[in-house]
Amino acid sequence: MNTAILKDPLEDSLKNPLMGLAIRFVLIPYCLVCLSINAWAGHAFSQYGNPKYPKDFTHFDYVNPQAPQGGTLTLANPDRRTSYDKFNPFSLRGVSAPGIAGLMFESLAIGSADETSSIYGLIAQDMTLSEDRLSMTFVLRPEAKFSDNTPILASDVKYSFDTLMSKLAHPQYRMVFADIKQAVVVGERTVRFDFKERNGEAPLLVGTLPIFSARWGIKNDGQKVAFDQIAFEKPIASGPYLIESYQTGRNIIFKKNPNYWGKHLNVRAGNFNFDRIVYKLFSDDTVRLEAFKAGEFDAIVEYRAKLWAKSYQGSKFSNGTLAKHEFTHRNGAGMQAFAMNTRKDFFKDPRVRQAMGLALDYEWMNRQIFYNQYKRLDSYFSNSLLGASFEPNSIPEGEEYKLLKSLDQQYPGEIPEAVFGPMPSPVSTSEPNSLRKNLLKARDLLEQAGWTYRDGALRNSSGQAFEFEMLEDSPFLLRILSAYIRNLEKLGIKANVRTTDNALYKKRLDEHDFDMTTVRYQDTQSPGNELWDRFGRLAADEKASDNHLGVRLRSVDALISRITKAEKREDLYLATRALDRILIHSYYVVPHWYSPTHRVAYKTVLGFSQPPAYYRAEDWIIGNWWRKPASEINLPAKE
Repeated sequence: MNTAILKDPLEDSLKNPLMGLAIRFVLIPYCLVCLSINAWAGHAFSQYGNPKYPKDFTHFDYVNPQAPQGGTLTLANPDRRTSYDKFNPFSLRGVSAPGIAGLMFESLAIGSADETSSIYGLIAQDMTLSEDRLSMTFVLRPEAKFSDNTPILASDVKYSFDTLMSKLAHPQYRMVFADIKQAVVVGERTVRFDFKERNGEAPLLVGTLPIFSARWGIKNDGQKVAFDQIAFEKPIASGPYLIESYQTGRNIIFKKNPNYWGKHLNVRAGNFNFDRIVYKLFSDDTVRLEAFKAGEFDAIVEYRAKLWAKSYQGSKFSNGTLAKHEFTHRNGAGMQAFAMNTRKDFFKDPRVRQAMGLALDYEWMNRQIFYNQYKRLDSYFSNSLLGASFEPNSIPEGEEYKLLKSLDQQYPGEIPEAVFGPMPSPVSTSEPNSLRKNLLKARDLLEQAGWTYRDGALRNSSGQAFEFEMLEDSPFLLRILSAYIRNLEKLGIKANVRTTDNALYKKRLDEHDFDMTTVRYQDTQSPGNELWDRFGRLAADEKASDNHLGVRLRSVDALISRITKAEKREDLYLATRALDRILIHSYYVVPHWYSPTHRVAYKTVLGFSQPPAYYRAEDWIIGNWWRKPASEINLPAKE
């Protein structure tokens, strides 16, 4: 699984598009902070205090419950995929159609986008955590139905869980749900999930499990297609939309299910306001942008600073047909970076990896390429209290210091000594620093690691030249890479850029067959079981895992375990900050940059309310926007 999402200078594209859609359920749709389980109400579940919304709430505050209904929302490819070969977003092989997971599949509960610690019943009308916190029981709504009009029963929930935990589904699920022992059918509409041990995130994970029918994949002759072989068999799920038509290389059209069972629920009020949602697939980003400016689709989220600054202009912007706006958010920034594969000999030594970071001149890039629109990432949990960079140059103190010392004693040689000092500021070329000073420091580190310049190249003691491949799937990174590569050449390092199509790129990442690439670890306010797949030792050898870096530290496993078991917010911060320090000081990545806003261009016939605190722009547009009635549309003057 690759949850890596790449933001500017590329687009917000899932390096593995099929799982980018599916995993929204696993990682909880809107950012939820995991851990201490000390509050519960039947209609909702909260980890800290009480849920924001009482049992009799009518709608979430950030939606317009009176939003006009109807019309069509047309969008472009939400990521790099230019085609698709299946409707199943939960299997490993192939590329699923855009929109499938979010529009067709639902879960027992969903999160709200204006709080970070609660879920509210969707398919489930009641949720109960056992006193020993080792199981969670859900009672399903009697009106809940699949798209074929059959009721959703506890057996369907168990089937969904068992299927996703099997080898027929993407291996990410077995990693994320590793602490879930089993799903037990208690009654026709009552299902209990048993946990292997107390895990504060477990109730949230099972609450956001995608549910589908066991009848999905049954042919007219009664034969059942194996789950991993399901391709264009239309999903039997419970979401608000159905597939109306599709052309694999061109588009997919969803229509509102007229018999959608959940249309009157409070958690659905003001949501999914369009009769149809259309995804058009364009061959590349240039074609896509020009198509938007020509009016071929309704909204676009832009992640490239240069395009935002230079290309979103023209007659339709001048006459008011199109508009552009930067919407603020409070999302954590996560970590976007050039990622080094430590399975490769070149990148086994942390001194080499540190030297690679010293060659990046971010200040030049931000000034010359990004139009000063970005901030430098300084943590795996940037822009949040989860990271050790919550304050500049913080040092581990008190309980955090004791924790790191204990890990250092328990796992000798794993904790860099620098971890006990200040959290480093990002490498800078601003005065009194300079690129030359950074490259000199990088040269010294490389020499300490056994690499010296001779015979026209940086070589090790065996005479092998330092030459590696930078694997990418977009040409838009080339300008940035060329600047970075020039600096590496000054050290005697040769980097060969290899751009490939998304399908081959995905295959190589699934097999961890790369030297360096660009990844982004998804924003979250709720770190938990996904960290096992991202940084856990077992995941390092798991095909298609998210552990592209090849992290194999027992100390990291110990901290991930503490994160998933933490019962207080303070315990969460203690463990995430300690983890952050180890990862940062191990120099697995060359950190990139982030934007504190979502940049959205859209047709002015679309309406929307004030955005919530925590959201992905694409999900907000699909879920909460609407098409204005004719009386509210100001038509532009004819040219």
